[in-house]
Amino acid sequence: MPRRKQLHPAGEAARLLGISLDTLRRWDAQGRIQTQRDSANKRVVPASEIDRLLGERSSKLSARNRFTGVVREIVVDGLLAQVEIQVTEPTRVVAIITREASEQLGLRPGMEAQAVVKATSVMVER
Repeated sequence: MPRRKQLHPAGEAARLLGISLDTLRRWDAQGRIQTQRDSANKRVVPASEIDRLLGERSSKLSARNRFTGVVREIVVDGLLAQVEIQVTEPTRVVAIITREASEQLGLRPGMEAQAVVKATSVMVER
């Protein structure tokens, strides 16, 4: 069995975390991630830090805004599904996702789901 790497170069650590190198640098400056310096004074990240951060998130998505709510309606038309999630009274989020994604998530009215918002895209997660 190959030995697991203990330290990862910053770029590799960022890829493993699903974030940009700039975000990793910001997190380091904010104390959100513990890094070390190698003999060439380059930033390296312990595998334990990567494991810790991945454990804090339920997925590798880097989206910052998540709205938990209840699925109110799903309208399937061809390859697309329109999912309406009631997040707080009277706010709702409507996302257009593929029919396949809707089926894979097992979305049904009345179940809890999350609207994951990043830029102009809304993703649905369960």
